[in-house]
Amino acid sequence: MDPNLRFWRAEGQSFLQRFLLWAEVLDPLLLLESADEIRRTRLSIQSTGKTLSEPIQNAQTKRAFLLSLSSVHPDTDDIIPVLFRPPAFLPISLPLTITSSLQHQARHSFIYQFLFHLYTTGFTLFNGNGTPKADDYSIQEKQIFLSLGAVSYAACIGVVPVVFMNRYTLKSPLTHLIVKNVLPAPLLGLMTAFTVVVTRSPEFDNGIEVMDRNGKVVGVSQKAGEKAVKETAISRAVLFGTTFFLPPVVMYLVERAKMIKTPRTLALLRMFVITSVLTGMLPVSLSMFPQCGEIKRADLEPEILSSTEETEFFYNRGI
Repeated sequence: MDPNLRFWRAEGQSFLQRFLLWAEVLDPLLLLESADEIRRTRLSIQSTGKTLSEPIQNAQTKRAFLLSLSSVHPDTDDIIPVLFRPPAFLPISLPLTITSSLQHQARHSFIYQFLFHLYTTGFTLFNGNGTPKADDYSIQEKQIFLSLGAVSYAACIGVVPVVFMNRYTLKSPLTHLIVKNVLPAPLLGLMTAFTVVVTRSPEFDNGIEVMDRNGKVVGVSQKAGEKAVKETAISRAVLFGTTFFLPPVVMYLVERAKMIKTPRTLALLRMFVITSVLTGMLPVSLSMFPQCGEIKRADLEPEILSSTEETEFFYNRGI
């Protein structure tokens, strides 16, 4: 089993442990480390990763694991491109989230949402489970084509409220409130989950590797792939559904109370609220499910069960 997954098993048992660990893994300063330093760090923790079973007390060793968690894919042992590493997610997705949340003309709104979904889908591609394989076609090429289709579809659905407001006159204040402030949040949440499912569909079509408690690969499971994708889609929907829902509610209450009157101050407040919600929800959503996922024996395929007597199996959930 990869040292990253062993670390998650030892240090990420509870939601609170995972939350505190993600708060450290998401540190943007980790992006400044060079590829050579990352490789040296990986080599230094290989022996530690093989025997890791209890929480780490040594600060230097933990720092090495944090760099590995933030930079290296646990399935392929490849260094993740800088823009798609976990610490880069907030700095890059934040401006895309802010621009996507604004009410533009339909064409501009489509462009901003396309860029938003393009980045989050690219992040999904580089951080999903890397074990699916196929004999007659390239998994990577299939994922790219599926991703482009999913991104385009998600961007089209996301501009529906804007098109509706531009084409029809909303006479009822309640209808205007729902279309402008309430409807975009569930749409964006559902579409981010949709892009995760489509992009990572090879994981439940072809299956992902599952391991026993000792890290030995015992088979390839479609059910484990389905569970991994489902959990990731839920966490992504919670992240962006909340991020797109809470700021409009807060701003509506502020405007109704007439606490702030100048448009510039309102815009700054809106940006601050979006930043605060996304910053807080990112580690929360990532901590909802364990990174080293677990699946029971009863939930696996018979062909896997026939080859082992183990009762608990593990897999990389992806991000």
